[in-house]
Amino acid sequence: MHPLLHTKDNIGCEDLMNALEECHARGFLWKAIGMCSDTKKQLIDCLKVERAKSQTANRTSVEDKKARIRAKWKEIDENS
Repeated sequence: MHPLLHTKDNIGCEDLMNALEECHARGFLWKAIGMCSDTKKQLIDCLKVERAKSQTANRTSVEDKKARIRAKWKEIDENS
């Protein structure tokens, strides 16, 4: 599994990551005949949800920061 997937941001998907690693450890033929496809699809869906949560949190943080900056500039303009 890619090292970046094992971060604190993807804790909700850790079980699926481990299941996919175990499935891949069974060997090439197991993967080649599609025995890991369902687990991989579930992991992809889980990671999408985690990414959406992260994006929402980041967007909110940026909007708050921009609002604080606008307030500071407004205060500076009023005091000038």
